Order: sequence, then structure tokens, then C-alpha cells
Amino acid sequence: MKGIIGKKVGMTSVFDNGKQVGVTVIEAGPCVITQIKNFETDGYVATQLAFDDKKEKNTPNAQLGHFKKANTTPKRKVVEFRDYNFGKEVGDTVEATVFSEGDTVNVTGTSKGKGFQGVVKRHGFSGVGMGSHGQHDRQRAPGSLGASSDPSHVFKGMRMAGRMGGERVVTINLSVVKVLPEHNLILIKGSIPGANGSYVIIEG
Repeated sequence: MKGIIGKKVGMTSVFDNGKQVGVTVIEAGPCVITQIKNFETDGYVATQLAFDDKKEKNTPNAQLGHFKKANTTPKRKVVEFRDYNFGKEVGDTVEATVFSEGDTVNVTGTSKGKGFQGVVKRHGFSGVGMGSHGQHDRQRAPGSLGASSDPSHVFKGMRMAGRMGGERVVTINLSVVKVLPEHNLILIKGSIPGANGSYVIIEG
């Protein structure tokens, strides 16, 4: 198993075997190994990676000391990869070349936040019906929510209006189309969750 932290750049298309393929461009690394955990001291095995520099003045002292142990500058994004062993030491870097063309990966990101939305957009409802026969502005209404006297409440899990997006989403079984090590870029077939500039975790 392999993994790396990246930042979504955007989408483009490339030609693969004569066919035009839509790909997502991810700036993957270089990530610094800031901690290696083991059963003896931590109770589990994991490798901690850090990505994307930030200013020291914006970093708490506890984090400054943590990064100094790894002889690296403060980072914005820190992720633990459970049961991963990159075969490297603390302070070493993990780059985009950890993956190669043809690899199958899972990408985790935070979906775009869409704010408070109604049931038509959030759950795909079709609305109560036409605007005729005395119905007034009911085209996008949710309709009945439950019985009255029994059970006298709305059941949990009822699909209603609410905040949409901004959730952790994992897209699985995506193919690595191309790796550009000189630019620290990985091109992955298809779309991945999140806005441009958001952090993603690539595992494979």
C-alpha cells in the first residue's frame, strides 16, 4: 500500500492510446515524513506525512517543535497513513513517483459545500406536482413528512432540506494516467471530490 497528500489543481484532458481522456491534475508532494509510529510506543503502526509550507508565525509552538524534530519547515496539512511503511526515515520526502502509470488508487477529499438546499436539489425530489387545482408555489415542496397523532413525530433520517456538500468523500478505483515527477503532478482519470486548491489524499 502507498499513499501521498496532494492538492487539486483542476481538470484537463490527455490522449491515451488515441482516445481523449478527462483527467484531474493533482499536485502530489513532495511530502515530508514527520513521524513514524509503532506498536511499542504508540500501539499501532502508521507513517505521518506533512505537505504544503506555511509561515512560522501562523504555527503554534507545539507544532513548531514537532516539525523541527523532522528538520522541516511548518506544514499546512498533516495526515497519518495507517499500516503504511514507506521504507524511509523521519525527515525523508515522499514524492509523486511513489505512484506510476496504470496504478489503481482511491482518492479522499472534501466535497464542495453548497449551503442550505431544498429537497429537489439535495435529494432529487420531483416536488408535489403541478401548479393547478388550487396548489400555490408547491412545485419544489417536500410534501408530507409523517403521520399526525401516531407516532406524533418525524422519524430520524427523513430526507428533508438542509446543508448540502462539505462532506468527506472517497472515490475508489481510479486509474493513474500519467505521472510528471519534474512538476510533482499526478494525472488521474475522471473527477475527484473537492474544489480546486483543496487537499486530497491518494492511496493505492
